[in-house]
Amino acid sequence: MHPIIYKFIRISAIMLMGLTVAFTLLGGIGSTCAAFLTENFAAMSPLLPLKWLYQLLVIVSVATGLWGIRTLAGLVKGKTWAYRETLLVLILGGLTALIQIIASRSLRGASMPTDVRLYITLLTLIIFLILRLPGIWENMNFYHQKGNTTDIAGGLVAISLGLMILTVHLWAGPSHTFDGFNYANVWSLPLTAAGLALTTSGAALIAKSTPQVSYAETPVIPNQPETSGSF
Repeated sequence: MHPIIYKFIRISAIMLMGLTVAFTLLGGIGSTCAAFLTENFAAMSPLLPLKWLYQLLVIVSVATGLWGIRTLAGLVKGKTWAYRETLLVLILGGLTALIQIIASRSLRGASMPTDVRLYITLLTLIIFLILRLPGIWENMNFYHQKGNTTDIAGGLVAISLGLMILTVHLWAGPSHTFDGFNYANVWSLPLTAAGLALTTSGAALIAKSTPQVSYAETPVIPNQPETSGSF
């Protein structure tokens, strides 16, 4: 395949990892009320027997999401340790999502949107394992990124994360609405600020990486005959 195709695959894989990290981090934050304020929400009362488990899952999920942000930065910059830690983040994030799904289905009969988080995590893990296969890995150049690839990848990841955070009340709302109140809006102000910051910084990175075209006038070469415009 052409090197440009490998570059596109690499950037797409990093973007997918970014979405996975966002789901992991937002999943942990979104479960805070259910884990630590369970008694305040009648709809969450079935979770009381395993309240301690949900608290542990929140802590591990948020920590894994923060670790994933560090790993993302390493992938974008081409650090040698980034791929190994990416696999660890995906495995840990997938396990926490699976445990939460099993617990939620057994206690209250539903587990969305944690299901989506698990599916995306597994998809990302499979893709990164495929990229490590001989014949593919050598051409991915994760450790030897050149030119403006770093800024483009970082910018696209930042924009993706920002848009996910800004729209969390829309895609997570249906599963977080109880008694007519959308609990995905509880952290509205800090999430909006974080989403806007990520989106604008990502756009700035991409703009920075865009080649600048010079429109300077072509210098006139002396002693060159002028064309009359006729044949």
